[in-house]
Parts: sequence; C-alpha cells; structure tokens
Amino acid sequence: MKFLQHLKTLITAVLLVSASTLTMAQAVKVVYHVNTGIETTAAILNNVRNHLNADATAQITVVTHGPGIDFLLEGAKDSKGREFSGVVGDLASKGVQFRVCNNTLEVRKIDASKVLMEAKIVPSGVAEVARLQAKEGYVYLKP
Repeated sequence: MKFLQHLKTLITAVLLVSASTLTMAQAVKVVYHVNTGIETTAAILNNVRNHLNADATAQITVVTHGPGIDFLLEGAKDSKGREFSGVVGDLASKGVQFRVCNNTLEVRKIDASKVLMEAKIVPSGVAEVARLQAKEGYVYLKP
C-alpha cells in the first residue's frame, strides 16, 4: 500500500515538473504594432532585432497600418538611403512575420504587388492586432 502511495506521489511530481518545463519552453509571442512613418522604422526594427538577440525563441509579428506600412513597400529607404528590404528579409529569415493592412492599401490606392514578398496582407491591421492578442495570446508592444 505504501509503495502505491509513493508511486502516486512520484508520478504527480513528474507530471508537475513536466508541465512546468513545457510552460517555460513555450516561446513568448509578441505583436509589434506599427502605425508611424519611415522616420521611426529603423528604431522599431532595431527593437525587434534586440528582442530576438535577448530571446531567440520569441515569436514576433509586426503588424502595420496607416503610414506604418511604408517600410514594407518596394524601394522604401531609410534616412541614409538604404532599402528596408534587406533588414526585413534578414528578420523574416529569423522567423519574424510582417503583416500589412489591406484597408490602408485600398485607401491609399497602393497595388498589393508593391508590398515586399516577406509581408502578408491582412484585411485590417487593427483587427489583426486584436485577433493576435485575444485569440492567440500575443503580448502587445507599441514601440
């Protein structure tokens, strides 16, 4: 009888440790909400890079709308004349996802073909931010 009681205690302990380990192993999911223009983009992308350097397991999604989409358009350049496509491609290769608001594209009459291939077009940027938070457990960051 004591053996079964000890076995039950041991199994409970193993299950608790396993559950704790799984919880710790889960990546933090973060949505960066970007609705500011190109003048802030370099700093925002640097925040994303620093975030990955501190936590390589983080799942990061950058959701853009309004002027925030500008850096994800073909030929977009920073203040030093460097195209954003290289930085976006590098971050995408590390698992960062980029989302562009279709409402913004339509209002500004921008053809979807002008969006960098690393970015996915979503119906609404703000709705995507809300969905990621409410349904997928993302933490919200507004750099």
